[in-house]
Amino acid sequence: MLMPFPARISQTIHPAPKFFGLHHSHDCRWWGARSKVVFSPLCAIGAGNGAPSGDNVKKRKIAEHIILLRTNPNISDAEEKDMLDYLYTCQYQMRGILTVSLGRIEDPNSENFTHAVFMRFQQKEDIAKFQSSAYYSKVLDGYVKPVSYALVSVDFESEVEDDIIPLFRRGEDFNYGVEFMLLISFSETASKEAVEDALAHLRNLIIQYSAFIVQATLGCCLNHIDNRYSHAAVIRFPSLDDFKLFKGSIEYKDMWASKFHQFTTRSLDLYFIVDPVGNQLM
Repeated sequence: MLMPFPARISQTIHPAPKFFGLHHSHDCRWWGARSKVVFSPLCAIGAGNGAPSGDNVKKRKIAEHIILLRTNPNISDAEEKDMLDYLYTCQYQMRGILTVSLGRIEDPNSENFTHAVFMRFQQKEDIAKFQSSAYYSKVLDGYVKPVSYALVSVDFESEVEDDIIPLFRRGEDFNYGVEFMLLISFSETASKEAVEDALAHLRNLIIQYSAFIVQATLGCCLNHIDNRYSHAAVIRFPSLDDFKLFKGSIEYKDMWASKFHQFTTRSLDLYFIVDPVGNQLM
């Protein structure tokens, strides 16, 4: 839903914890073995498991929340840092948030978004609690709205392996890399079979490139009738080279041209670089 920001509201904001060494992109820093790619869309193509290890992997339903921002052209480095810092530390102030990743979007996009936020919640009800919380309102009013003029949010349900590493996105492979977001709106005239076929090809391509992917989730957007998009996917790559290999592959281009292009009314793909952050609270 597109929400234009009102004028800045003056109020006292109690500072949240900050981190040393924050860059334009943030993500949790933990150590551990690489997680398996578990790809389980919960919409038209069913809840089948796409993990290379087979169908015996225990999975857990989660809710994914994407925030896209258009910031003012004259935003300062300090204002950008504060905005990202406070959005990132929401996970330490509120229950239900499993992980947060955010940063400045690389390359121009058709919607002119400048920054993206990815949040994972335990369940979809937690997203509504988060959006209506007093703390998030203070973050928006104090650090986001003054430097932004629009916000779009997209929510979808998916599944990941029911283990602490993939669930919370812990481990060395989540310390760096690229967060790729793909948002799609299928045409009302597209048949159910065409939608299923397109999403199945995307899932199969992700499985095919699983050696170059840390984690992928895809699902139908919640309340998509009132939303700009009907489906969304978030794919974490370990490096920019891995992302470019996937996005620039003949298989991806052929899939998009033959399975998506003629059936979509709107699509948006964007990515941001995940930089390391400090782990010492101020």
